[in-house]
Amino acid sequence: MVGKYKVVTLCGSTRFKDEFMKVQKELTLKGYIVISVGLFGHSGDSEVWENMDEGTLTKTKEMLDDMHKRKIDMSDEIFVINVDGYIGDSTKSEIEYAKKTGKKIKYLE
Repeated sequence: MVGKYKVVTLCGSTRFKDEFMKVQKELTLKGYIVISVGLFGHSGDSEVWENMDEGTLTKTKEMLDDMHKRKIDMSDEIFVINVDGYIGDSTKSEIEYAKKTGKKIKYLE
């Protein structure tokens, strides 16, 4: 909690960019401080991965996964963007981390 505002981190597949943006706006208007993903690697930010060798790609994905867990550390809760119930491996890992660290978990669906 930062002052009177709860902090929430959005989790989910980056293929759901439109839903991330919609939920971010809705939660902001409800008085949350919203932390989101830094880039949408599966829907629009593919240039990030271009020209990366496999080793660099792996290290970058590991860094992004770790950064997202640090975002969860700063949050009171997480909000899972699970369109049509879809939850991928990275998101499952983030949900488990949130449970382990005692964060409240809410789901879009």
